[in-house]
Amino acid sequence: MQLNKFTDYALRILMYISRPRDVPYTIAEIAEDLHVSQNHLVKIVHFMAKQEWIITTRGKGGGLRLNPEALTLRLGDLVRILQGNQQIVECNEPPCVLRSQCGLKGILDHALEQFYQSLDQYTLKDVLTPRSSKSSKVAEHSPIQLLNI
Repeated sequence: MQLNKFTDYALRILMYISRPRDVPYTIAEIAEDLHVSQNHLVKIVHFMAKQEWIITTRGKGGGLRLNPEALTLRLGDLVRILQGNQQIVECNEPPCVLRSQCGLKGILDHALEQFYQSLDQYTLKDVLTPRSSKSSKVAEHSPIQLLNI
């Protein structure tokens, strides 16, 4: 499974703004550092603000801050929400002639759920800890490696 760019950038933004500092982060700063267009980031930031994962402040001295409660969010939940109802395969559009005799969709749906369950073992806070200081369980089954971040 490949994460869409929206999910990829959203996770990177959450990680980026989780670094504590006295002044809020700006979209321009994040766009430059992550090499992503500001227009794209505005859409992602707006979505995450609606989810209450980040706190946005307008005006002079404004910007983005991580909602401290977001640190406890499960990675699987974050990715599920960010990916939307995206399926690995779509059998109905266009209609697949193999639908009535195919078990692939069920197997792939099960694998996707296993992927999310694996991610659910970790929180956003876990992603912010360097891998070398984590337990062997994380090193063996790291969803971060799966996310390629």
